[in-house]
Amino acid sequence: MENKPFKALVAREGEGKTFMRSLETRNIEDLPAGDVIIKVLYSSVNYKDALSASGNRGVTRNFPHTPGIDAAGTVEEDASGRFSSGDEVLVTGYDLGMNTSGGLAEYVRVPADWVVKLPQGLTLKDSMIYGTAGFTAALSVLRLTEAGVKPGDGDVLVTGASGGVGSIAMRILAKLGYTVVAAAGLMDEAEFARYEEILTSLGASRVIPASEVDDTSGKLMFKGIWPGVIDTVGGNILATVVKSAAYGGVVTTCGNAAGHELDLNVYPFILRGVSLLGVDSVECPMDRRLKVWEKLAGEWKLDSLEEMSAEISLDEVEERIQLLLDKASKGRAVVKIQ
Repeated sequence: MENKPFKALVAREGEGKTFMRSLETRNIEDLPAGDVIIKVLYSSVNYKDALSASGNRGVTRNFPHTPGIDAAGTVEEDASGRFSSGDEVLVTGYDLGMNTSGGLAEYVRVPADWVVKLPQGLTLKDSMIYGTAGFTAALSVLRLTEAGVKPGDGDVLVTGASGGVGSIAMRILAKLGYTVVAAAGLMDEAEFARYEEILTSLGASRVIPASEVDDTSGKLMFKGIWPGVIDTVGGNILATVVKSAAYGGVVTTCGNAAGHELDLNVYPFILRGVSLLGVDSVECPMDRRLKVWEKLAGEWKLDSLEEMSAEISLDEVEERIQLLLDKASKGRAVVKIQ
């Protein structure tokens, strides 16, 4: 492929460990080594992108760098021979947007092992409305169902239900016939009332404040309530829901917004047989990755996907990143790149 120029969001390190972001012109030869060159048509903006763009070394080590952990577009060239020019594909997870130049650009180059052919039933934009958040939500639901939690077993709790992963997990569960209780994050009374209305309209049978599942009493166990939990926040909330899981209950966990430490004892596991299952969307094996995307395109596909996100341009990404860093961002943002 010719060494053509393209636009990309680039984060650069300045003096005094400051970081600046701007749209720059790059060339194909600037991209890292890889098999597949993809013309990116849609991406999304995630909190991990904001961390990368602001110099978080736990996400991105070297700068200058283009963030963007999600990308969807068409194949321009594939040295591996697995894909044809023009194939519609998507990439989420792996090292994309972390230390490999990411999807907030008009082109990416990645290993063929990272690339998923767009499943029938989804558009490229649909796949980015889901993005990593939707993929993680679906992985969480899959783990819960595979562990034997059934719709008739009782209320299933989703923590962080007003966030990207939680809200999509809740909607998938409701579509599958589960009775969902949504725990919404810290917010004032007026904001809670607004989210209660929204989450109920999306399928929650009941909405509770996060404080109800954030017990600080130090008790070793609580009354067993939940046959299944999808936790997206970690920390003390995760510890609380494990202690209040029903006999044989299953808890999945995929996030750490409420903290990365877990203060637990063995009693929920040895007295109630509770299972705690981790969910990782980054290094998920390809066979499982394909299974999840097929479900999102088929039996688990959500109605009114367009209503789940706002479409922005590459020029508007900087504003969105700042909102994320200020914890003032609401809803998902899909980026129309080309």
